[in-house]
Amino acid sequence: MFDLPTLAETVARHGPTARVVIAAHKGSSPREVGAAMLVWATGQSGTIGGGALEHQATEQARALLATQGKSLTHTALGPKLNQCCGGAVSLFTEVFSAETLPEATPLIARPTTDQPMPLAVKRLLADARNQGTLPAPHLLQGWMIEPLAKPQRALWVWGAGHVGRALVHTLAPLPDLQITWIDTAPNRFPDEIPPNTTALPVANPADAVRLAPRYAEHLILTYSHALDLDLCHRLLLHGFQSCGLIGSATKWARFQSRLRALGHPPQTIAQITCPIGDPALGKHPQAIAISVAAHLLRPRATTAQTLTA
Repeated sequence: MFDLPTLAETVARHGPTARVVIAAHKGSSPREVGAAMLVWATGQSGTIGGGALEHQATEQARALLATQGKSLTHTALGPKLNQCCGGAVSLFTEVFSAETLPEATPLIARPTTDQPMPLAVKRLLADARNQGTLPAPHLLQGWMIEPLAKPQRALWVWGAGHVGRALVHTLAPLPDLQITWIDTAPNRFPDEIPPNTTALPVANPADAVRLAPRYAEHLILTYSHALDLDLCHRLLLHGFQSCGLIGSATKWARFQSRLRALGHPPQTIAQITCPIGDPALGKHPQAIAISVAAHLLRPRATTAQTLTA
């Protein structure tokens, strides 16, 4: 997926930026087709798998910054780089500036050399425009084809304390998440918020439940048990894709009793997961964040869906 917002932000901060993407591979590869990294004069972000391949690609990308050029390279990982993967990887590198950023179209297609657009590419673009059909990233007759990255999952994080900050920091780099982060006041949030995260200060956060799409996933970890309970109550009435609540088995037993008293049947209450993550990993905020992130990532293959506003 072509992450245009991150590319545009990087260009705005650092100037001309090379984007290196895995265009194709045969056999084993460090990353999948479409995996990309950004390289500028003094730094880089993202990864195409690390190791010798990424080191060589970074040097080649920096060399292209001076010429504003592009290149398509084919590398046999074993014979050329002495890597154990055993496959061959094609990398497409192109340099972007503020003037050459692509348009935010559903399907981004550009030539790897100066060549006219083949009929097959024209058909893909027409299908994307007229039918919303988006293929996976791939190299087609000398043209690199990539869908524009769009968040596929809406995650609402309730609480900007230590655990909330650790969770957002851990999850924000994932390209398919759009995070909404809710707490009681602007000063509850850190000074810098990740690009895919929207801070939403609300005096009574439970009032924001009505704003959440019903396909959203929720993590509740505020400073107040009373607020946690109110959020659970309102979310059960509102609807959600999934909902996790931080807490102990004792807290959850009390919450279940109180939610039943509020009129929620046991089978409805059971939609909420508590405790979240893996308690065996400990209670350090980063440990909680890592275990919760692992839980969120597991169902991606089976529950990923196209979300509409």
